[in-house]
Amino acid sequence: MSRNVQRLRDHDTNPCLAETDASRQCMDDNNYRKDMCASYFLKYKNCRKFWHAIMIQRRRDGVKPNMPTADERENILKSIEGTPY
Repeated sequence: MSRNVQRLRDHDTNPCLAETDASRQCMDDNNYRKDMCASYFLKYKNCRKFWHAIMIQRRRDGVKPNMPTADERENILKSIEGTPY
């Protein structure tokens, strides 16, 4: 695997890995008909928006790393009782 692919498949750097996999699987299952997978794309888009907002806030607050680790993200999701997207 290339370095970029490894980074995108890493749970610590990609908070929306499950949504990415689900949308790709939907595209594979539906012969790449985008209209059949609109809900998966919307869920992925909302996931990226949510974690991007958190990353921006952490950057403003001076928290490092900007993107929470997988464990931190799990705790954040538990504190808000599930996924908001």
